[in-house]
Amino acid sequence: MLTTCHSNPALQLLGLMCFLFLGNAWDAFPQTVPLGIDSLRHLDPISTAARKQSFTYATKDSTPLMLDVYRTGDSLTAGKKPCVLFVFGGAFIAGRRDDSLYNNYFNSLLAHDYVVISMSYRLGLKGVKNLSKYNIAPLQKAIAMAVEDVYDATAWIIDHAGQLGLDPDRIILSGSSSGAITVLEAEYGRRNNKPSAQNLPVGFNYAGIVAFSGAIFSVDGAVKFKVPPAPTLLFHGTADKMVPYEQVRFLNRGLFGSSSLARTFKANGYPYYIYRAEGLGHEVSVLPMIDHLPIILDFLNQFVVQRKPYQVDVSFKDPTIKPMMLLTPKELFKKLQPN
Repeated sequence: MLTTCHSNPALQLLGLMCFLFLGNAWDAFPQTVPLGIDSLRHLDPISTAARKQSFTYATKDSTPLMLDVYRTGDSLTAGKKPCVLFVFGGAFIAGRRDDSLYNNYFNSLLAHDYVVISMSYRLGLKGVKNLSKYNIAPLQKAIAMAVEDVYDATAWIIDHAGQLGLDPDRIILSGSSSGAITVLEAEYGRRNNKPSAQNLPVGFNYAGIVAFSGAIFSVDGAVKFKVPPAPTLLFHGTADKMVPYEQVRFLNRGLFGSSSLARTFKANGYPYYIYRAEGLGHEVSVLPMIDHLPIILDFLNQFVVQRKPYQVDVSFKDPTIKPMMLLTPKELFKKLQPN
């Protein structure tokens, strides 16, 4: 199981890589997130009150990278609004910025006067197959590419903040699964003054982080922040076998999941809110965006807008909710293999 580092960390890290590096087999998978969610939850279309505009924020390898901006009302006359920049999930192999699974989340934010921006990014693991516990370079590169794209999208948003009617000092990062890894990594890089973050304006910092089943990838051992991080909301299933709830380590390399990060935040007095979904798996990368919107909105209001220095740790178990995504990486890989 990929939740602790006590049994065989080398095999655990390799197992997680097996999931992340499914290569072209992912194309046979009809959805980019846990199976069954769309049939068990009502997914609304994007609100008719919202205006959507699509822009190219960068061009890389001759490929335009796009983002969608959703706004309600007259942003230019209603004052500067806070902004949520969202990064979709899909194991750095697949996914769409306009997947309907995110509609309820976007609608809720729009209804509470946020500008919502959903971005595409380079899928650095698509087609990659040459992985082993001794070769983590493709994983490291894929995360770095996604983080670089987040920084570029952020710089574009800051440059166009007036046009979009948003407050550049209140940009919140949010992501699901691999997108959650990306936003946590982007915040980690920014607060530690990593070279990749240098294209952001001097003095800029993200106002908050909302991560659904994410982790921080480190090759330098345990996660440490040189500068205190933004208030962070972490959702994670305690039985998640895809992205570790705790941590997976091999020497100084590792993925540090939400529970591990919460301990770091608590020990250092950083504001955070962790929601531990007892017994659930990787479906928590999506379900809170449908079932727990009030928690998200309250976090944004209390922690980001009002800047309350709270530390909140919630463990919640609902025996009526059955886990939908408890496959191990090996089991999922087998299911995706052609007959």
